[in-house]
Amino acid sequence: MTAIDTADPSAAPARPPRLLHPDPIVRRLAVITMVNTLGNGLLMTLSALFLTRILGFGPAQVGIGLTAAGLCGVLASIPAGRAADRWGSKPVLITLCTLEGIGTAGYVLVHQFTAFVLLACFVTAADRGSAAVRNALYAEVLPADRRVAGRAYLRVVTNLGLGGGTLAAALALQADTRAAYVAAILVDSASFFLVAVLFTTVPVAARARAVAEAAGAPATARTRNPALRNLPFLAVTLLNAALGIQFATIEIGVPLWIAKHTEAPRVMVAGSLIVNMVFVVALQVRATKGTEDSAAAARIFARGGLLVAAACLVVGLAHGVSAWVAATLVVLGVGLQALGEIYSQAAGWALSYDLAGEGAHGAYQGVFNAGMSASMMLGPALVTTVVIGNGLLGWALLAALFAVSGLAMGPAVRWARARVAAQPAGASA
Repeated sequence: MTAIDTADPSAAPARPPRLLHPDPIVRRLAVITMVNTLGNGLLMTLSALFLTRILGFGPAQVGIGLTAAGLCGVLASIPAGRAADRWGSKPVLITLCTLEGIGTAGYVLVHQFTAFVLLACFVTAADRGSAAVRNALYAEVLPADRRVAGRAYLRVVTNLGLGGGTLAAALALQADTRAAYVAAILVDSASFFLVAVLFTTVPVAARARAVAEAAGAPATARTRNPALRNLPFLAVTLLNAALGIQFATIEIGVPLWIAKHTEAPRVMVAGSLIVNMVFVVALQVRATKGTEDSAAAARIFARGGLLVAAACLVVGLAHGVSAWVAATLVVLGVGLQALGEIYSQAAGWALSYDLAGEGAHGAYQGVFNAGMSASMMLGPALVTTVVIGNGLLGWALLAALFAVSGLAMGPAVRWARARVAAQPAGASA
């Protein structure tokens, strides 16, 4: 929410409503994000039941298929980013959104497990590739000093869209018929086609040309991926991915811990996700303040890592106590995790842009996104085996991972800054 404008209204143009972003490009991206995440919220809520109840696959089969798809998503991010540098982020993104729409519609035709795995790999590769290219697009269309704040605003919209899609999915869940699930899947598919059309209206060319001129050389002239040769940036990517396991913690670890290892009311499973969403919507934009400088962003990232580490210890203590004590500890832990999440996300975005070469944001965002994709793929297995299987010790080990990841970001960023300072003027990052 923006501050109240006390200037003379006759001396300044009228400001848009406070809930709307002042930058028209961000507002346009927000509409696209809302359409996309409404559809994603539908499929995320229904997919497990569709695959098991309607298609008849066992949980182990679904796990194998989604793991294979996750690996494809990791592998797709880097070439998708390079494609954005070579052919432009907008045409590549439109292509990937269209392919994802086609692939999503294909789920309604699946009957065999092999076909499901192949289709899931195709859709996930398009999805993770488009995420990398979308982040590169933000670098092209948003001024450097407003990229992180813009992404924070879009993340708020993302949470609202996913929440709306989840609520809409309740209709299909209530009907619990193949026709209802198919209708929801086709709505999600249609949302990708609509997003592809909407991306054609985003004005990229002028700002992208300015970025290319500032970089000193066109991205298409680069034949090697600069991000893969930038060891400090790879270290930053790895640390961000390690802290990204917190998403598996809140989405899988906390619900399983509540249901199987505490006396907290089972409604806390939904409550924990609601608390997280409320914190993100209320505070994510504010958390970007101070991330303009990479050294400050590293300190904010460390703060986020320590908060998430503390959250793990607090949630772990909810075992073996009364129901209301357990519920209180869970709420406190989820609140700490949400604060850590918004700080670490804001700082991670800032570092992914600030430490990248201006003429190769596709390459850098592809690598950075591959790290997060790997985290999304490995996180659930890590949380369910190491954490849930070992009780408080498991939570302590996870807390140590998050704390070390956060604190190690400062040295990694200093390494990256020293590397840039040692390069000749005009050299690529």
